[in-house]
Order: sequence, then C-alpha cells, then structure tokens
Amino acid sequence: HQALEAKEGVTIERENQTLATITFQNYFRLYSKLSGMTGTAETEKNEFKKIYNLGVVVVPTNKPLARKDLSDVVFKTVDAKYRATVDRISELNQKGQPVLVGTVSIEVSESISKLLKKEGIAHEVLNAKHHEREAEIISAAGQFGAVTIATNMAGRGTDIKPSQETLEVGGLFVLGTGRHDSRRIDNQFRGRSGRQGDPGASQFLLSLEDDLLRIFGGERISNLMDKLNIEEDEPIEHVFITKAIGNAQRKVEGYHFDMRKHVLEYDDVMEKQRSIIYGRRREILGEGVQNLILEMCDGVVDRIMNQHCADKYADQWDVKGFNRAFESVFGKVPNEKWYEEELKADEHAEIFYKWIEDLYKEKIDFFRKVAAFNFEPEVSEDEGKDLFIKMILDLERQVLLKVNDNLWKDHLLSMDHLREGIGLVGYAQKKPLDEYRKQAFEMFSDLMDRIDQEAISTFYKLTIAHHLAESDPPPLPQDVEFIHGEVEKPTDEKVKQKKQQPVRAQATTGRNEPCPCGSGKKYKKCCGIAKKIA
Repeated sequence: HQALEAKEGVTIERENQTLATITFQNYFRLYSKLSGMTGTAETEKNEFKKIYNLGVVVVPTNKPLARKDLSDVVFKTVDAKYRATVDRISELNQKGQPVLVGTVSIEVSESISKLLKKEGIAHEVLNAKHHEREAEIISAAGQFGAVTIATNMAGRGTDIKPSQETLEVGGLFVLGTGRHDSRRIDNQFRGRSGRQGDPGASQFLLSLEDDLLRIFGGERISNLMDKLNIEEDEPIEHVFITKAIGNAQRKVEGYHFDMRKHVLEYDDVMEKQRSIIYGRRREILGEGVQNLILEMCDGVVDRIMNQHCADKYADQWDVKGFNRAFESVFGKVPNEKWYEEELKADEHAEIFYKWIEDLYKEKIDFFRKVAAFNFEPEVSEDEGKDLFIKMILDLERQVLLKVNDNLWKDHLLSMDHLREGIGLVGYAQKKPLDEYRKQAFEMFSDLMDRIDQEAISTFYKLTIAHHLAESDPPPLPQDVEFIHGEVEKPTDEKVKQKKQQPVRAQATTGRNEPCPCGSGKKYKKCCGIAKKIA
C-alpha cells in the first residue's frame, strides 16, 4: 500500500501489521464436516479430493437438457471476432430470439456496445457500473428480441425466465466472446440458457489474439490457419478447435491449482504454529492458569540450566551466570551458594522447582495482604477470599495474554518477511519450501521460549505502586504556634512575639581529626571517604 500511496501523492502511512492470517483452505478445514452443492464442481473434483478429501457426486438434471451447445468458432484477429459477433447478434435479433452476450471484461463489453449502437441495435449493458440494476436487467434478458451484454460473472444468482414467444423462436441464445481461464465460469455462463428443459443454444466466438489461445495453445492453431491460407474474417469451426481450447483451459486450471497448492503448503506451516498458539490462549482463558504458570517456570529453569550448567562436572558450571539469569526472571535467588551441595544437575533442578513454587506462594501472599488491607470494612472474610481468587486469576490471565499476543503479532511480521525473501534460497540450490519449514521451526521455537521467559519475568516482578490504603494524617504537635499577619492583634491582652533566632551551623569534624564513629582512624580515612562517595 505504501507504493500506491507514493504513486498517488498522498500521505505514506506506516506499514500494515498482520494480526492474524489464514487461507480459505485451512479455514474450511477447521469445520468438522464439509459439504456443498454447485453446478460446476465436476471439473474441479481432483482439487476437492486432494485439498479437502471430498468426493464429487453428479446429480441428474430435473428435466432432460434441450439446449444446443454449438462448437467454438475461431477467427484470426480480435476485430474479425467483434465483427462476427455483431453480425451474429443482428441475425438472431431479426427473428426475435433474445441474446445474452458474455464478455471476459468490462472493456470488451463496452467495445461491443459501441459497435451495436452503430448498427442501431437496442441493447442493455450489464457490468459493475450498473450493479444497482443488475437483477432487473438480467431478469428481462429472456424477453422477445432482448439483447443483453454482460461480463461472464455478472448477474449470477438471478434466473433468466424466457417468455412464451422466446421459447417458440428457440429460447435464449448465449453468445460468448471469449473463453475464461476456468471451465467452471464458461459452464456457468452456458447454464443461463436451457433451464428446466427449456430450449436454448450457446456458442463461443474466439480469436487467436485472445490471451488464453495466445499463451496456451494458439501457435498450433495459428500455424494450421496459415497453412490452409484462411482469410481474417473466415471462421474455423471444428471439433479439433474445441478440444484444443479445452486442453488450454485445463493447463490454466492446473497452473492456478498449483499456485493455490503452493500457497497452502506454506500456510500449513503457519497452521501448525497457529494451533499451538491458540491452544495456549485457550489454556490461559481456562481455570488452570496457576498450573500453566508453574509449567512455564519449569521450562524457563530448564533452559537456564542448559545454558549455564550443561557441563558434566559442577566445577565447570557458570554459577554466577545462572544466578544472574535466575534473578533477572524470578526477582531473587533464595540461596546463592546452592552449588556447594554436591548434587547432580537433575537433583539441583528439583530444588529450583521448589524455589519457584515458594516464590510463587510468596508473591501470592504479598498480593493477598495488599488486597486484604484495601478491602472495604463491610467485606466479609469469605467474600474477600472469593474476590481475591478472581483478582489473581484475572491478573495472571492479563499478563499471559498480553505477552502471548504481542510476541505472536511480532512473529507474524517476521514470518511475512521470511515468506517474501525465501525464494532467494533457490539460487543456492535449495528448495525454498524446505528452507522455509526449517527457518519457521527455529523462529517458532525461539518465540515459545521468549513467551515463557517474558511472561514469567513480568509476573514475578509485579508489584503495587500504591499498595497501602491511605491512613489518617498524623496529629499536629500541641506546642506549634500559628501566626497570621492579616489578623489584628487583640487589644485586651498583649501577645509577646518571639524574637527570630539565628540559624547556627552544626559542629563539623576536621579531615585529620579522629573519626567520631570510634574506629580510631582519621576522619578523612574513615567516614569522610563514605561521605565523599555519597
């Protein structure tokens, strides 16, 4: 979006951050049961089987199909195709048969509309520019003598009901001006005609300059037309042409399926990570938060042990490093000389687990005292216990959720950057997908470690800024004398004003005099140094 903002000369906003992501395929897989119904699933049955493990069953039509699907007609150029389209529409319009003209884009629909206006043929154009009249235009497309131009996707979901006069002249004629990349779209377009056993017809007019034929199969057909010395406006209508076009569409569909499958393979990596993170969130929102915190504490201790005490012999352990790491997470080390006990690493670990439980209880006791001190007097002991349990549960959840969600959000951003650049490993003769899986696993392992460490560190270092209830102010001394200059002195009695006393400095100890602390040293060598440092 930043490139677009720069192009349009508007304020360039900060880069968007992904908060959650999932593909349609993995989203649908979350349902325990999947089913559906469509008129065009037969051509995509292989994808349904591979992605969703769903079979496709063809249900027979209610009434026998009476529509005539004519063979495709191919022209050398786009202009020749457009001229043939207008001639075909004019021919059908003269006998009153309604025509639904399908185009692959809005630009093509407007080009054909201009040609029809030149010929004086009344028609309606249905594209995204007239979406509010879409249902009205498409429902009238089956009337006698109607000509409607629409994109292949427009008006879906609205039945075209032919009039009695229309049925007598052959029903609705569906005329396509180009094949879509997907056979499903073409089949949907054909299906506008000949519903419920009504008569109708369909045909596609193509040119060798159409994208589908030009990219995926036009060269062979073009060479054939050159050999036969066929003129520009002379059409080719043959079963071979229809088969070649069908093959080209299958190539395109296979290409798009490979792309979707490729995206899904990358998203499958994220799906595993998502399931773990969201599973953790469900645990946090459950009732066993305390057990989850202690499990996370054990994991943190294990990692600190592996980092500083991985050697076989105790004298090779980094004891100071362990103490610093333990204190940075849990706030303090109950016994800094734990290593003096000659125990194995796993036995020390058991002691550390006990420390953690004791520190956890100590933290909870601290919160309990603060809560009890701040409860209203009318709150009973049982009510206070219930309130405190809810407060602690809510506090633990907030800490864990905040850390979990913030770090997961940052991880998604890192994964986006990894996904963007992973293709470059192909230059090193490595498979990008395998490398992506490997790096994603390492990044996710690091993420889980950071979530544990940051969440536990935050919880154990929690304190209350103003944890004591406000007490009454101390009583003023009795011998304090208040003097207000604005108040007039009483006339009946004279009040003697105290004379202001000078401020006298306290006696100071000389640098070379004996230190007053009684150490026997000179002041400059004893308390003088401490005062200077302070």
